[in-house]
Amino acid sequence: MTAAPPSAPAGQEPAVSALRRLVEGRRSIRRYQDRAIDSAVLEDLLTFAMWAPSAHNRQPWRFCVATQADAKERLATTLGARWRRDLETDGAAEQEIARRTAASYARITGAPALIVAALDMDEMDAYPDEGRRRAEETMAVQSTALACQNLLLAAHAYGLGACWMCAPLFAPDLVRQALDLPPAWQPQALITLGYPAEEKTSARAGMAGRVLWR
Repeated sequence: MTAAPPSAPAGQEPAVSALRRLVEGRRSIRRYQDRAIDSAVLEDLLTFAMWAPSAHNRQPWRFCVATQADAKERLATTLGARWRRDLETDGAAEQEIARRTAASYARITGAPALIVAALDMDEMDAYPDEGRRRAEETMAVQSTALACQNLLLAAHAYGLGACWMCAPLFAPDLVRQALDLPPAWQPQALITLGYPAEEKTSARAGMAGRVLWR
């Protein structure tokens, strides 16, 4: 049985309840209505994203918003070709390859808006040793991920569906080429956005085995 949530401090009940509904109500939505998203809404989502905390407050996140059909087509086709090659190398059956790449293509091209999240190391600290360089890169990755979470929650608050996809990590060079991104931008994630055409439910595992108290 799931325990009841703790009571909020006096005077904070409405804010805590609203936050709980927002966080627990968000789901990964992959099918969208054929309905454009107003540019002002997209700008608001990006504003929420950019208020995320970041390492040294350097705000290394960068975003590319794609709403034009040709841009979405280029990205879907490019990523699909790379994924097909990888699946063939893995020895996957042709029927399975066709099914998975077709689903990915439909997911990307069927979204009214795509947001590619990238990071730029130019303003992060530079170190002479490999250990600290790796740590600095990890901090930039974490900062960008925090911005993405803000964006996903903001999208849900606006009544939008969204799905976070990690495909750019497997082909950052191709994403950069398909969307003509600056050379310093390192693609990290692809977020599809749209008004939901499906409903999703899911659960989360409990704290046991995942949380230590000291």
